[in-house]
Amino acid sequence: MIRVVLPHHLQTLASCGREVTVNVDGIVTQRTVLDALETRYPMLRGTVREHVTLKRRPRVRFFADGEDVSHESPDTELPASIVSGDQPFMIVGAIAGG
Repeated sequence: MIRVVLPHHLQTLASCGREVTVNVDGIVTQRTVLDALETRYPMLRGTVREHVTLKRRPRVRFFADGEDVSHESPDTELPASIVSGDQPFMIVGAIAGG
């Protein structure tokens, strides 16, 4: 089970809590985690990634093991702490300003 932490607006849209779990078969990557998340919560399709290209939306960031992995390839394997469920994969809405 992969733990995923969602921002408040996605929690509201999906009618779920802050943290959800998804099953991923095979290699655990950003792509496979997001595929599983969108399968379990179809109302989230198009909110984190664009519908057609499946690219990350500009104001969304992904964190794994405390590191921003937003600009890494979506097919890069996530850290062992995410795979084991020790740490959550975090989806964060980017905040601009200074």
